[in-house]
Amino acid sequence: MTFSIIARCERTNMFGIAIATRPMAIGAKCPFLRPHIGGLLVQANGDPQLGPLGLRLLEMGYSAAKVLAELEQSDGPSNIDWRQIAVIDKDGNTAARTGSSNEDWKGHVAKKNLCALGNRLTSERTVGAMVAAFETSPDEALAERLVRALEAGRDAGGQVAGQHSAALLVYNRKSYAWVDLRADEHDEPIGELRRLYGLYVPLLTYYDTRPANPSMPRDDDWRRDRGIQGGPR
Repeated sequence: MTFSIIARCERTNMFGIAIATRPMAIGAKCPFLRPHIGGLLVQANGDPQLGPLGLRLLEMGYSAAKVLAELEQSDGPSNIDWRQIAVIDKDGNTAARTGSSNEDWKGHVAKKNLCALGNRLTSERTVGAMVAAFETSPDEALAERLVRALEAGRDAGGQVAGQHSAALLVYNRKSYAWVDLRADEHDEPIGELRRLYGLYVPLLTYYDTRPANPSMPRDDDWRRDRGIQGGPR
């Protein structure tokens, strides 16, 4: 009962994931990314242990299709049909598998630099809307495109049981995330994710540069000095 998107930005080579589901704290269980190598989603009746394994294989230079094949073999025939997995490699190649034991509507669309997928959705329109929203905003930042895709999936029907958690994860050049935001339990988690992202965007430069410049002011002082509204409540 999850819908998600994993993608690569051709302009910046950033990798990102946006995901929403009914259970809480989806951001802690399903998305796995690393800069320069790509990542994967392991959802539905997923096993989070497959995530680090997939990342190690991507680090070794395996293609998306090869990583998926290795995960299928590792998980075994009695488990893999319960999973829904999508992989993207360093070149933007994608591979996905929707197990037959997932609940309808279930499925995925895997394309160059993009894979959208979901299970127990109200219809295939959820996945189609995510793909369309992502592809019609190529000039926007990757994180913005991913949030728009998640919003489009929700507005196209989302999933049968509704959504209560959502997450946005984007990696740029460094070993830590460029964006890592979560709405772990919320009546409208995608709307809350949009609100958090709107607050975070003005601070992207701050959080990217402060690790190498620890004498920079606190984030609230930095925000105030630049006339940036908002911030923690």
